[in-house]
Amino acid sequence: MQVTELEDLATVYQDLHEHPELSFREFRTAGIVAARLRATGFDVTEGVGRTGVVGVLRNGEGPTVLLRADMDALPVAERTDLPYASTTRATGADGEDVHVMHACGHDMHVTCLIGACAQMARERDFWRGTLLAVFQPAEEAGGGAKAMVHDGLFERFGRPVIVLGQHVTPLPAGVVGLRAGPAFAAADSLRVTVFGRGGHGSRPEICIDPVVMAAAIVLRLQTVVSREVSPGEQAVVTVGALHAGTAGNIIPERAELQLTVRSFTPDVRSQVLDAITRIVKAEAVASGAQREPDIEFSDSYPALVNDHDAVLRTRGALESTGGAIVDPGPLTASEDFGVLAAAAAAPCVYWLLGGSDPSLFEGATSSAQMAERMRSLPSNHSPEYAPVIHPTLELGVATLVSAARTWLGRMPAQ
Repeated sequence: MQVTELEDLATVYQDLHEHPELSFREFRTAGIVAARLRATGFDVTEGVGRTGVVGVLRNGEGPTVLLRADMDALPVAERTDLPYASTTRATGADGEDVHVMHACGHDMHVTCLIGACAQMARERDFWRGTLLAVFQPAEEAGGGAKAMVHDGLFERFGRPVIVLGQHVTPLPAGVVGLRAGPAFAAADSLRVTVFGRGGHGSRPEICIDPVVMAAAIVLRLQTVVSREVSPGEQAVVTVGALHAGTAGNIIPERAELQLTVRSFTPDVRSQVLDAITRIVKAEAVASGAQREPDIEFSDSYPALVNDHDAVLRTRGALESTGGAIVDPGPLTASEDFGVLAAAAAAPCVYWLLGGSDPSLFEGATSSAQMAERMRSLPSNHSPEYAPVIHPTLELGVATLVSAARTWLGRMPAQ
C-alpha cells in the first residue's frame, strides 16, 4: 500500500471516528462508503436493509466472496482525548439525548474494507470472480444483518461461497485472533416488567413493592449460571438496567429490568431462558403480585461458528500478511455476522484484528502475560477505547485482501 493511499485512509478513519452514527442512522457513513466504492469501479446499491451499502465488483467467471464491515456506533460519551474524538450527540432509542462514539471500532472496520476494495479493484489481474462488499448497519442493535437478508441481499446480489470478516480488539496490532468452531456467543435480550401495588412509602403494608420484587429477581438470577448450568458449559446472565419509581417516598406500581444472555449451544440457551422465566414468575408469586410479569424477548441472534475447513484454508492467507496468529478461545461477546453466513448457506470465517499499541506488550512472552496486559487496557465499548491507526489499518486491509484472494479464482497464466 502506497504512503499516499495509507494517509488518505487514515484521514477517512479519523473522519468516521469524529462523526459516529447510531444503529440504522448511518446515513453519512453510508454516503462516504458509496462514493468511495463507486470511485474504484464497484456497482453500488444503497439503502439495503435500511441503511446498508452493497458494492459488487465483477471480474470474470469465478466464485463470489463476501467481505463484511459493520458501520454503527454506540451511545457512549468519548473520553479518549484524541484530536479527532467525537462530540456528537443524538436522540437515543428511548428518546433521550445521548453522546455517540465509535467505542467498538466499527469505524476501523469500515476503513479497512474501503481500503481492501480499492486494492482489489486495482489488482484485478491477480484474481477472478465476484467480490461482494457488504457494509452492514446496526450490528450493535442486533438487527442489521437480518435487515439486509430480509431485503433480499443474496437474491439481489448473489450467494457467496464464503463469508469473511474481522473485528478489532485490544490485542496488540500485528496479532490476529483466529479460532475454528464456536467463536462468539449467541445473544438474547430480554425486557422484564414486574407489577406491584403503588402507594405511600410510609405504608408498605398496604402495597406490593415491585422494587423489592425486582431486587429479589436480580439476586436469584445470579444462581442460574452458577447452580443450573454445567461447569463444562459457558453462559452469561447480566441485568444491565433496572428502572423503578420516581421518588423516595413513593412505592411505584412497576419495575423494569433489562437483561442480556450469552450462550454457545442451543441446549444451554434454552435452559437459561427457561430458568429466567421460571424465576421471574416465581418471585412475582412469592411477592403476592396480582398480575403476571411481562417477559419480552427482543434482539436475538445465534452463536458465531467458524467453519473448521474454511478456517484451515484461510489461516495461511492471514499468516502471509505477517501477523502472528493466536487462538483467543470462545468469546462471550456476540456478533450477528453469523446470520449472513446462515442465510447464504455458506461457511464463515471471522477473525480478531489486533488494535493496541504493540509497545504496550513489550516483554510479554506468554499468553498469560499478554492477557494481563490486555486487562489493563480499555476494551471495546469503553469510553476510552480507540485502536491505534498504525499498524492496525495496514494489517486490517491486508488480511481482508489476502483472505478474499484465497477464495476467489486465479487468472490463468499467460
